[in-house]
Amino acid sequence: MSISNFIPTIWAPALLVALRKNLKFAPLTNRDYEGEIANAGATVNITSFGIPAVRSYSRNNNVSWDILADATRALTVDQQDYFAFTVDDVDKRQALPGFVAQATSDAGYALAENADRYIAAALSAGVNASNVIADTTVSVSGANLYGVLVKMRTALSVANIPYPGRWLVLPPLGMEYVLQDARFINAQAAADAGMALHEGAVGRIAGFDVLESVNVPAGSAGVYNLLAGHPMAYTFADQILETEAIRLQNQFGDGIRGLHVYGGKVVRDTALAKCHMTFA
Repeated sequence: MSISNFIPTIWAPALLVALRKNLKFAPLTNRDYEGEIANAGATVNITSFGIPAVRSYSRNNNVSWDILADATRALTVDQQDYFAFTVDDVDKRQALPGFVAQATSDAGYALAENADRYIAAALSAGVNASNVIADTTVSVSGANLYGVLVKMRTALSVANIPYPGRWLVLPPLGMEYVLQDARFINAQAAADAGMALHEGAVGRIAGFDVLESVNVPAGSAGVYNLLAGHPMAYTFADQILETEAIRLQNQFGDGIRGLHVYGGKVVRDTALAKCHMTFA
């Protein structure tokens, strides 16, 4: 192998860390069921139980017993993305040191973008119908955006979703309005007040940690699916299966490739809220 600095047992974990660092939607999920993923297509079965009834007790009377009903959801790791590029011996000799590591880092970022869009789309599609704020598109301006956010907050509160950890992801156009709203608490002010924010959050408004992403799901004519929720709503699992360098047989050079498999599942649809909106 002519790439002397390539050490798979070191490079593979480094690429995985960089991948998660660049994601915006993944930190808003939970990894409770990730476990060990050995192969693409691995399935984790998630079992949940109904809540037992609470009844009034009368002395010397028999009690009623509930038979717990269980439900199973399948988290399937069925998404598979890869990168592969060649390094010619002449280029490797003449190029500046470190370009292979940089190219691999760029590939990791591209994988992150794919996974980020996958999670965003799954969150948007998985919102409980009662938590969709408007059936028709809302035209939002700086004057009424806060009112929409309060309605999303109410939807989560009615569903008994915990207050700590709630998040809101805005596209840049929405972030422009929020930054000019006096009710927005920026990250520095939140830190000074002792508030814990999600990784990548830029501040808080209406009880949400606010994040900005260009991967907020968008349809035609500038219609965005504004998303809010709690990490309990969605579980995500991913793994770098292979990162390797191989000597090419049909040219003087090496090939570097990596494979990323992942999957996710909405496990509490009432822990998500959505509003279809355009920004004036």
